[in-house]
Amino acid sequence: MKQIGITTTVPVEVLLAAGYKVIDINNLFISAESYFQDIERAERDGFPKSSCAWIKGLYGACLRYGICEIVGVSEGDCSNTKALLEVLRSRGVRTYDFSYPSRHSLKDVTAGILRFMEDFGVTQQQAEAEREVLKELRRCARTIDELTYSHNKASGFENHLYQVSLSDFNGDSGQCLKELKDKILEIEKRAPQKQAVRLGYMGVPPMTCDLYDYVEGFNARVVFNEVQREFAFPRFEAAESIYHQYYDYTYPYHLNFRLQEVKKQIELRKLDGIIHYTQAFCHRAIEDIVIKKELDIPVLTIEGDKANRLDSRTKLRLEAFLDMLWDMKEGFN
Repeated sequence: MKQIGITTTVPVEVLLAAGYKVIDINNLFISAESYFQDIERAERDGFPKSSCAWIKGLYGACLRYGICEIVGVSEGDCSNTKALLEVLRSRGVRTYDFSYPSRHSLKDVTAGILRFMEDFGVTQQQAEAEREVLKELRRCARTIDELTYSHNKASGFENHLYQVSLSDFNGDSGQCLKELKDKILEIEKRAPQKQAVRLGYMGVPPMTCDLYDYVEGFNARVVFNEVQREFAFPRFEAAESIYHQYYDYTYPYHLNFRLQEVKKQIELRKLDGIIHYTQAFCHRAIEDIVIKKELDIPVLTIEGDKANRLDSRTKLRLEAFLDMLWDMKEGFN
């Protein structure tokens, strides 16, 4: 089966209908033990040190795994993706462009997806058939999310992992479905966890995935992963069509639209605080100003760069933040 890489979530139903095995290059990059070599390769090839580690990692991983075709999201995600595609084209990689429209209207979203279908010779009926097949996977991801925040049985990292994997279904939707079902059965047998502090996580999936285990050592647990949850399309059953599904996807559109959903989840999940992860040199870090202004619960902003483990300074800041949230809960009670 022919392979195609993606730089972030795209209308994957179109690619599956076109006969591709879809690979989220972010997952290839960050899950590899040699992930740092991908960053170093990009810097050797001329990427500035003052550029995002994710972009450099995407470049290095794409070349390391010999990916010959890639879809880059040039609007609605990373502002550097357009330049990344230019460099990959010069390396012989066939590139496709997909954009989430700056004007968040169903008409513009529909037009963008229709162009995407045309690029790959796919009809709406074919894409909708794939969307139907994927519904069971998305139901399973939603179940794991509920087992996290409602039943208190799944860990924050499991919540992250099994939702973020739905960007590409680990390259095999059938095997991914089996893994999700097996994991649900395992989680359901557990006794509920009893951490006192309930956290939300906002921002792109972290380079430092040890964050989840670290906070659990301080009587806290992440019960909401904002962007990872959006990758799993939690409201897919309410969408009338593929166009509505991607119109309702919050991450690529304006911040106020994202925050509407975040505020709902703060209330539903009874969150005590938010960890907002930003990536060094990313334009989205500036959104932190609005996030802290608009949300009515404490927000701690942490920044990642190249390391895939928390540094000592960030650990101290997390510990102090969690102590503060615990004191606030004690005082309120």
